[in-house]
Amino acid sequence: MLKNSKSFFCQATLAVLLASALPAAATATAVVPTLRYTLAMPAPQTHYFEVKMDLGGFPAEYTDVKIPVWAPGSYLVREFAKNVEGFQARTTGGQALAVEKLNKNTWRVRHPKQADFQVSYKVYAYELTVRTSFVDADHGYLNGTSVFMYPADNKMLGSTVVVEPAAGWTKVSTALKPAPGKFTYKAASYDELADSPIEIGNHKVLEFSVNGTPHQVAMYGTYTADDTKLTADLKKVCEEAHRVVGQNPLDRYLFIVHNLERGGGGLEHLNSTTLEVSRTTYGTEAGYQSFLDLAAHEYFHLWNVKRIRPVALGPFNYDQENYTNMLWVSEGMTSYYARLINKRAGFISQETYLAKLSNAITQVENTPGNRVQSAAESSFDAWIKGYRQNENSSNSEISYYSKGDLIGAMLDLNIAEATKGEKHLDDVFRFLYDTYYKKANRGFTDKEFQDAVATVAGRRYDDFFQTSVYGTKTLDYATALGYAGLTLSVAPLNENGTLGASFANRAGRIVVVGVKRDGAAWNSGLNVNDEVLLVNGTAPNEESIKQLLGSPVGTDVKLQVRRDGLTRDIALKAVADPDRKYTIQPVASPSAAQQRVLARWLGSTK
Repeated sequence: MLKNSKSFFCQATLAVLLASALPAAATATAVVPTLRYTLAMPAPQTHYFEVKMDLGGFPAEYTDVKIPVWAPGSYLVREFAKNVEGFQARTTGGQALAVEKLNKNTWRVRHPKQADFQVSYKVYAYELTVRTSFVDADHGYLNGTSVFMYPADNKMLGSTVVVEPAAGWTKVSTALKPAPGKFTYKAASYDELADSPIEIGNHKVLEFSVNGTPHQVAMYGTYTADDTKLTADLKKVCEEAHRVVGQNPLDRYLFIVHNLERGGGGLEHLNSTTLEVSRTTYGTEAGYQSFLDLAAHEYFHLWNVKRIRPVALGPFNYDQENYTNMLWVSEGMTSYYARLINKRAGFISQETYLAKLSNAITQVENTPGNRVQSAAESSFDAWIKGYRQNENSSNSEISYYSKGDLIGAMLDLNIAEATKGEKHLDDVFRFLYDTYYKKANRGFTDKEFQDAVATVAGRRYDDFFQTSVYGTKTLDYATALGYAGLTLSVAPLNENGTLGASFANRAGRIVVVGVKRDGAAWNSGLNVNDEVLLVNGTAPNEESIKQLLGSPVGTDVKLQVRRDGLTRDIALKAVADPDRKYTIQPVASPSAAQQRVLARWLGSTK
């Protein structure tokens, strides 16, 4: 993206335009616009950030100021303007300026004959997720899109950011480059500011280096990890991630880690990430591995999404949805690489890797929505479906994370087979990095991604993309795994019958919480939120419901339920469970060709 050079070009061009519009005698005084933010939190327990924007060199009659409606990497319109209060504008001498709100996220400041002026406002920040902002008596955390506004016609204008921590807070952690002055930073454009979260407080900071690049880990909250082991293992994750593309785009990197009672998730940024985990997650082998998986996923986004990206994902339109069919690449293949990076780094064995891949296939193939929605459709509809799950989502949707993960595995194996073990998916990402990020300085189209795969593999996979990526045809797992000397066995997940429904105890009430497409409950008219009053004439409890779920095939079940305050009787018959368990196992005597593919697939790229 080369944000620094873009910012310089836009500022220089603007200066030329301003100069050409002025009389000759005045051109010597033409100036490039300037922008300075001051971020304060004088009463953090009230959950407000206070922002001042000092704008200089804006000679127009008015300036429109905006706040985004979404956060890149999290594909949902979140309406950040809803948290803004007290928007005001004044001259540098303190005189109030007229302000008009044009729409939900745009304010017009009228400043005739006042090229320099100040905007101030407050932001209520009390939602501690990786996508939003938060401040309380303990710490402050912000994503730029939910706090910082920008002049609408000067999004590429560079800025200075001064952070004024609350009383007693001594640390500020951000991937923004430092500028002269305490807790002062600079951003080459609004895109960079928006993509550089900030952690403020008294958090612990850990450090390590990867390929000569300094890395920091800002650890907020109490946690149980061993710092020495944590930094050593993160270093291995990062080193292995670097080997995939083979080029280092960094001069610094920051992990912000929120250790909470309950937490989960991450969000990628240009030179940083925010991870949210349970503070006890490091205490078990499975929990610690999940942390490394999360770290690997978000770190690999440095390449896949932040630099190797679909054309829709940058430069961003912060006013509306930015649609793409390719989140199965941007997110799904990043999930695929997270597991692969941890295998290559030695954190999981080949046996464990294959077990995890088996579970991933089992999960996708037992989701009814996998036969309804394609990976491309899932990507495009993320804005209206992916982040707005309801009781029918599993019946009508498939996650672009989980489906893209498996598409990545199948493409990787196919490329390795087509090139006799010489190349694999890493080479596709290297090609995309060089061709579109470095040379063209843009994202790629759907067709260009397919062309990249064909260039590396030496053959086209148009039918695969048409039927299994843009369509819902089941991936040919067995053939692809066979290239690596692996077999895929399929067995019933459950030998008993099933009603195709799930139940939960809610304050002593047994309630239907899920109904599976085309199952007995679906066809008999049992609904989510029905309260079960009787099972075969007897009041239910958790034990009887557990027995009910294990009913033999053909068992007749009579339920009395309450719906909308009325009772009704529903008759069901337990049917054979259609769900299947998939298991990957190596063949006894793989051929030399199969061994080459397996080594290229799961081995290190060293």
